[in-house]
Amino acid sequence: METTQHAIRAGSLHRPVAGNRNHPAQRTEPTAPPNAQSHQTIHRVFVTPADAGNVGAVDGGTLLEWIDQAAYAVAAQWSGRSCVTASVGNIHLDRPIGVGELVELHASLVYTGRSSMHILVTVHSSDLTGAKAVQTSQCAIIFVAVDDAVHPVEVPRWTPVTMLELQRHRQARVRIRMRTRIEAAMAAESYTAAGTAPRSTVRFRATTTGANGVGPVHGGRVMRWIDEAAAGRGADWTGAHVLTSYIAGIRFHRPVNMGDAVDVTARIIHTGPRSVHINVHVTTTDAHGGPAHLAAHGLVVVVALDERGNAATVPAWRPESDEDRRLDEHARHLIELRQFIEPFTTVAAVPAGAGLHQPS
Repeated sequence: METTQHAIRAGSLHRPVAGNRNHPAQRTEPTAPPNAQSHQTIHRVFVTPADAGNVGAVDGGTLLEWIDQAAYAVAAQWSGRSCVTASVGNIHLDRPIGVGELVELHASLVYTGRSSMHILVTVHSSDLTGAKAVQTSQCAIIFVAVDDAVHPVEVPRWTPVTMLELQRHRQARVRIRMRTRIEAAMAAESYTAAGTAPRSTVRFRATTTGANGVGPVHGGRVMRWIDEAAAGRGADWTGAHVLTSYIAGIRFHRPVNMGDAVDVTARIIHTGPRSVHINVHVTTTDAHGGPAHLAAHGLVVVVALDERGNAATVPAWRPESDEDRRLDEHARHLIELRQFIEPFTTVAAVPAGAGLHQPS
């Protein structure tokens, strides 16, 4: 059954540093100066109750916005240009982040193309003492530098120097091929009225609450919309609170501009014993009522939680139409592709002193 909700959401080209979206400047500590040619930065966020969702942990949308903001800082500093989010790689959120924890987002440039910059964001969380810091997730996000007309422009080439940078540079190049396979598989699928899977649509107009009400909505906000739509669809299906567990990837096709009418449609395409796989499409129509265009799409996996906060069994969804069965197989195919994605090397995996080695 398809439902439509109407809401007003805020979006802005202005990119505050990571932190509480109401008071971002008080909640972050970027370690790199905002100058060109800087290729890494660290953002720190103290998690408050305002950052926690219904389950008492940071929801996927909030974390995605923080990741996008940290990565954007590196892309803008390196290129000296405005940048737009092009795609987000797979993210495995295997540990919920709770209130009172200190979150560090380490963003580092790992590869540059002609106009693209591949940024790796590693998320660490710990208590306020900094003891027992845990790596929560890794996320590769690609930005494209643009001019005032939002046309791609060349960026300075980045050359890895340390052993860690060399390893991550190689891994980023390998991931380009795998990302192309995943994006091609996602783009090849169609979603029509012939499908019988449960779906819901949230409809609103992109507006802003800040002073900078021009230009496109930043990628982190669009990712929040995607996560919120998936969480809502998952909660409706399971009848329980849900938490984002995995994002197979998000692809941006065109900017969402202020004043656009936005539809965010979430549709179940597969269920596992404790997970619901939800495909989300973001489509826009301009203020003049032109044709609808696909702006972004992604696949989000959520898990249902029981009273103790553990993963609970979810109701099985059975494909009925040919399209349902095809999309169910599509979800299984993406699960299989995950095993071929090599994780980026962590700092801890590099022997002491190796990080200072120069390439021969």
